[in-house]
Amino acid sequence: MAEPIQILPDGTIKQVNPFSGTQVWTVPGRGHRPLGAPGGRDRPIEPERAGRHCAFCELRYLDTPPEKARMVRNETGWERIDAVAANRLYETSAEFRRVPNLFEILSLDYWEDNHKHRMPTRIRLRMQEYLDAPEGREHVLRVARLKAEAYGVDDAGWELLSEAERLDYVDNFFDGGHDVIIARRHYVDGATNESQLASSGALTPEEHAQFVRFTIWAMADLYRFDRNVLYVSAFQNWLRPAGASFDHLHKQLVAIDERGIRAEEELARLRTRPNFYNEMAVDKAQEYGLLLAENEHAVAFAGFGHRFPTLEVFSKSPSTVPWEHTTEEVRGMSDLLHACHAATGSEIPTNEEWYHQPRDVYVAMPWRVLLKWRVSTVAGFEGGTKINVNTISPFALRERVLPRLEHLRSDGAIAAMRLGDECNGPRNRLRYLG
Repeated sequence: MAEPIQILPDGTIKQVNPFSGTQVWTVPGRGHRPLGAPGGRDRPIEPERAGRHCAFCELRYLDTPPEKARMVRNETGWERIDAVAANRLYETSAEFRRVPNLFEILSLDYWEDNHKHRMPTRIRLRMQEYLDAPEGREHVLRVARLKAEAYGVDDAGWELLSEAERLDYVDNFFDGGHDVIIARRHYVDGATNESQLASSGALTPEEHAQFVRFTIWAMADLYRFDRNVLYVSAFQNWLRPAGASFDHLHKQLVAIDERGIRAEEELARLRTRPNFYNEMAVDKAQEYGLLLAENEHAVAFAGFGHRFPTLEVFSKSPSTVPWEHTTEEVRGMSDLLHACHAATGSEIPTNEEWYHQPRDVYVAMPWRVLLKWRVSTVAGFEGGTKINVNTISPFALRERVLPRLEHLRSDGAIAAMRLGDECNGPRNRLRYLG
């Protein structure tokens, strides 16, 4: 296999992603443009809109489908509360909520029509109980109206529908394979300006760990949604340029009936080189001097061969799926991912992508998370040549991020970890081979 990074005499850096084969060039002089989302946020927050800035906010619980679960904080720590009734939504403050996506990528009809999926009895009973309560029925019909409006049903058309027709939307609000994990804050606590959005990096390390654990629990639960689920895609779009509908912190989970092309491409390589992730990812990052941070359970580095500047976090655990990690292993992954977010800042649009071993795959594939900075737009050159121009090289990315990590660590804003040249662990550090 070709060397993933080649540096030419003029300073051009050519990269090939060892997993996907993606070609990337970084050309000198194109990486000095300012980063971050477009301006327009430098406005004072309107106090009367507190808790109501978007449909994901903490005083607008009734604008989303009925909750599957929420995480709350109490005097003894953290607690998960499942299936909160409509008349009890405001009795506790949800730090994180799991709700069905109102506009699914794969609808419940997809699973019913293509895989003969049938709603489990326990979910049907919960749905009926929710609808039997006046507050629950009112909530469900309110959300159904919002969805119908998005599909072009005006007030006159809605009035013509019978209640039975309006309730046709309801199944998707209780059963389905596309969920959203929503954080409480829209802005950081005490914010006075719209530029002070509450990103992943604005959470405390403990809050972020709970965010990750709650997501992992929901992911494992979606694998039980239908026997034809082969993979659950987990991702986070931060800011509208990265595909977010709302500039409010949330993750998404989508159950799909295929592995996905990325997994297929990796499997082709792994069948002949089972230690591929060590040899062509972590060891290469160490060889090139791209390591950023490390703790006992995970390692982070500036990635190579990506269309966008990318920070990569790999679990060192022998377990290849997140829900089989120990509490300490999950915390180790969360701490490094949180540090990468904090060093990135809230102004840069990002995609957070999770990868793990699919359900029907028996070749070991470690859990890892990619944090991609969406700071450039793919244009005609990339489309015509399939050679992607990334304006920030892996080396420049490390030089941007490492000083920020050092500053954050010294301020106690991120968890304790080894940074940069302190990462002197042994080669073949990932233990996913058992």
